[in-house]
Formats: sequence, structure tokens, C-alpha cells
Amino acid sequence: MGKDKISQFTRSLAWLVCMCSLVACKPENSTLTAAHAAPQTTITALVWAPDWPEEMHRIAAEFTKLNPDIRVNVQFMIGNSVEENIKPRLASHNLPDLMSVNPNPYAAELADQRVLVDLSDTVAWGNMLTSLKDDWTTRHNKHFGVGGGVAATLIYYNKSMFEQAGIRVLPTNFREFLAVCEKLKKAGFIPIMWNGGFPNTLANGPFSFGFANNVVAHNPDWKSKIADGSLDLNTPEVADIFAKIKLIARRGYVQPGYMKTNYDEGIRLFTDGKTAMAFQGTWAAGLLMNGKGFHTGVFMPPWNAPGKAVVPVIGSETGFAVCETPNKRAAVRFLEFLLGKGFLIQQNKRHNISPFKVVQGATVSDPQIVAYIDAASKYPVAGSPYYSFLPANTIEMLHPLIQDVLFGKVSPRQAAKSLDASIKDEATKNYK
Repeated sequence: MGKDKISQFTRSLAWLVCMCSLVACKPENSTLTAAHAAPQTTITALVWAPDWPEEMHRIAAEFTKLNPDIRVNVQFMIGNSVEENIKPRLASHNLPDLMSVNPNPYAAELADQRVLVDLSDTVAWGNMLTSLKDDWTTRHNKHFGVGGGVAATLIYYNKSMFEQAGIRVLPTNFREFLAVCEKLKKAGFIPIMWNGGFPNTLANGPFSFGFANNVVAHNPDWKSKIADGSLDLNTPEVADIFAKIKLIARRGYVQPGYMKTNYDEGIRLFTDGKTAMAFQGTWAAGLLMNGKGFHTGVFMPPWNAPGKAVVPVIGSETGFAVCETPNKRAAVRFLEFLLGKGFLIQQNKRHNISPFKVVQGATVSDPQIVAYIDAASKYPVAGSPYYSFLPANTIEMLHPLIQDVLFGKVSPRQAAKSLDASIKDEATKNYK
């Protein structure tokens, strides 16, 4: 073979070897790139976030940036309660990996049935305020969730409207509250916003406060009596809870078309200066404390009778749990982020009270809300938000029941009888 042919053969062989090397390397490099670009695990997070959906998407995106092996499929709960979203998923064996739960007997029972993961070993559980941990502990000592905040319901009020109506002193009992509403009405203002189209808010507000002042105040062991069905709720005192809700509407102290007012619209009515008051939760403080063109104040809802001490409502906000799924380890990692570094993303919009001993970064909370929570937590007797003590089926029954009272379909006395029957029925089925 001549030198030219040898040289040509050598070059061709070298080219062939090089191409074979590239071909051999390409699948491995592609695999590495694909593994880095595409998360290996997708977890589903079913979340109750009516006032912070954008923030939840941001939290999920930030988590995946730091954990590229996990992608979070965010889904939002709808309707009037957390429980009505969980039940069909449980029945169809289609539970998410992480979901919002309430600190109530229904979620506790799911934990004891090993539907929910015990979070005892997580950083989030260890960091939660000690005062909230009992709410998230089952009777078998399983720790099934972590609260999203310290929850309280209170009355937000437009200071300018109160001043224009000549109201210099805040009401301290229900009779005085009605007098304030009348003054506001005579001054040309709509006294208070009523969420007839989203009865969850009415249950958290006037129902929970009515229950605290009419029932909790006179029954030290009220929670255990609800559990075993021995608490008598077919009483004039319980009927009065519903009667107060109806009375405020009947006297024309609420906005026109209040039975169609949903959650977001109700908040806008107050922040736009269309109503003088809003009976809402601390979870909405970021919006309600920043009305357009006026200063907002807060006060304890005076749902007490004259001469009686008011009983506040305070407890743990809806929180988060991890379900016993094949992806539970990845879901726990997301939970730690959601309630760790990611907590500030939602907290700095909502301005709620943190449920944690230590927060990673500076939180934004309104001084008036902080002072309110501090004051409410010092009362010798306090009630709880309705979602934390009523059975799940009773929670679902209560929402349309409140609407039926407002529509005049049932009387307050009939409503009390229905509430009593539901709780006793649930105790018969569930109490052991």
C-alpha cells in the first residue's frame, strides 16, 4: 500500500473511531441531561388557599428550583370546607400526597387509621408553638398535621365611618353592638358585610362567637361532651346563636344581595369602603388592614350579653398533612419547605400570626393583629373556630343550615334542634 493510501486509510480510521466515540457518548450525556431537566417524582398538593393561590404556586416553583428531582402539582380545594374536598378523594382511593387539613376529630381519625403520616420527626412539628400542638395530636398520640397560623375571628372596622357616625366608644356587648349598627345605618353607611354566599365565613365569625359565648362559657368540658354526644344543644341559648345572625340581616344592617356575596367579594366590599365592618379571620388581615383611603381598626366581637364577660375565639388555622402514599418522603420534603423557607412567601401577603417558634426571615404582621391575638390568648375562657371541634358531617350540614335560617326556611329554634341531632348522630357512630 502506498504512502498516500496509508495516509488516507489512517485518516478514515481516525474519523471512524472519533464518530464511534461520539455515538457511544451521546446516549449517556443525553440521559444525564434529561435526568437533570426532568424531575423524577411528581407529588400532588391539594390545598385550601382561597386568599393566596398565587403564593402557593410560587412556593411550589421555588421548591422545585431547589429540589429538581421533585415537581409539585398544585391543586386547590373548592366549596365551603376542607372536609368536603377530602371525603371524595378518600372514598375513591385518590388521595394527594400533601393536603390541607383542619385540627379536628375527622383528621385525627384519619391519622389513627394510618391515612395520614405521623409528623413527629419533622422540623416543622418541632418548631410549631407548643400551645397549638394539642390540636394536632390524636388520642393515640399521633401528630398528624402542622398549623398554617394562629387563627382568630374578629371585627375589622372603618375608623373614618365610625368617626362620621359619631361613634367614639367601641361596643362591649351585643346590645351595644346593635346600637352601633343603628348609628352607622342612620349615618348612611352599611354597618357590616355578611357572606351569605360563603357561609364558611359566617360559621367562623358569628356562629363560632355565638357558640363560645352561649355554650363554651357555661360548659368547661364542652369538647368531650361533643365527642360523646352528651352536650345538649337543643336549647334557647343555641337557638340564640342563629337568631343573632338572622337579626343583623333582618334589621337591614348588611349589604344588599348579601346572600350572593362570596369570599372575595365580601373582602372587596370592606376594603373598597362599601361597609363599615367585616366579621372575618386573622388569615385575611393582609387585605382587610389595608383598605382604600381609610384606616382600619379591630375589636373583639361583643357577642356576650350585658354584664357577662366576652369569650373570644382563638385556635389553630387550617394546616397541612402528608398522606400515606408512595410519594410520602418527597411530600414530607415539600412540607418542610412549605412551612420553612417557603412560609414567608404566603405570610408576607396574609400578615397572619405565625404558628412557629422560629421563622426563617423577617415576617410582616400588623401590630393591631399581633396585639389582638396577644390579648385574646390571655382570656381565662376561650372558644375555638367551628372547624376544629364540630364533626365533619356537622360542618357540612352547618353551612346550608345558616343559609336556610337567613332565607327564613327554618327558624333559629329548628336550627338548634338540627345541630343537636347531627352532633348526637355523629357521636353515636364515632365515639368509642
